[in-house]
Amino acid sequence: MPYVLCPERQNHGRALAGMKKIILLAVFLAVLGGLGLALRSGLVSRERSAPLVLYGNVDIRTVNLSFRVPGRLESLLVDEGDAVVPGQILGRLEKTPQENAVQEALAALAARKANLAQMEAGYRKEEIARAKALVDERAVSYTYAERFYRRQQGLLGKKAVSADAVDAAASRMREAGAALASARESLAQYAAGYRPEEIAMARAELMQAEAAHAQAALNLADTALLSPSAGTILTRAVEPGAMLASGSTVFTLSLTRPVWIRAYVDEPNLGRAVPGSTVMIYTDGRPERPYTGSIGFVSPTAEFTPKTVQTPELRTDLVYRLRIVVSDPDEALRQGMPVTVRFPAEPGPAVGS
Repeated sequence: MPYVLCPERQNHGRALAGMKKIILLAVFLAVLGGLGLALRSGLVSRERSAPLVLYGNVDIRTVNLSFRVPGRLESLLVDEGDAVVPGQILGRLEKTPQENAVQEALAALAARKANLAQMEAGYRKEEIARAKALVDERAVSYTYAERFYRRQQGLLGKKAVSADAVDAAASRMREAGAALASARESLAQYAAGYRPEEIAMARAELMQAEAAHAQAALNLADTALLSPSAGTILTRAVEPGAMLASGSTVFTLSLTRPVWIRAYVDEPNLGRAVPGSTVMIYTDGRPERPYTGSIGFVSPTAEFTPKTVQTPELRTDLVYRLRIVVSDPDEALRQGMPVTVRFPAEPGPAVGS
């Protein structure tokens, strides 16, 4: 008779076999996870130690140049593509209207100066002498009118004149007294000179005339258009003979300094973009001779990668904008030129770590 296990022992054996399979599967998964973590750590370490490469474009600042004053354009002295230096004359307006304005301002300034000098010096001696002579004349008239009035009063007591004659003499005496008082006040005014308020007003009018003359002289100087800095003329917008309003663009100037690179870095590599750190800048035209640059600005806010960045990995990611200042720019760097920015490799992990 064959040996037959009881149902309980059969079930117990199957349970033990199932547990062994579960334990073996767990051990396998743990080993596999450890290998994956080690592999990933190795890849990350290698990525961090590898040079960081970014792609960007040359960003050269431009300036729209214009006359501050309106007028007819007389001449332009440079053309597109010409290199200019700071302070170089680029063009001129017809300056006759501004020269006339300067002459007018000079005349007004001279008149205000003379007026102030007159008030500070006071009245002339001749005017004071005439005022004094008038006082003496009216004093004599008043003395005569007063004596005549006294005589008329004496005759009135003797019934030799009428009361109307006395009243008329008194009226002439009062008129002579008023005229004398007016002459004395005029003499005091001439002797004291002009009032402080009048002198202050004349001084303020002189300052106003000086400011008007300075403005007219500035407008005349602004008929010459000067280059604010070194650069290259990109566009010439007008031609001689045109009537220009103030602020109308005449030239567009591309500045020689500074030359910047606009690039973008993703968040995992943001810590490597440290302001002041040195990077190498490569162009397609001279890949064997890179430029040197330093990171000058890292944007504090993230943005979507612009379309000018052509790397497929970055097109849909959020990135941070960098501004890299080129230390040794030359004429080969042009506005919008694509460049490759290489960061120095970071030290890798120590062996056995």
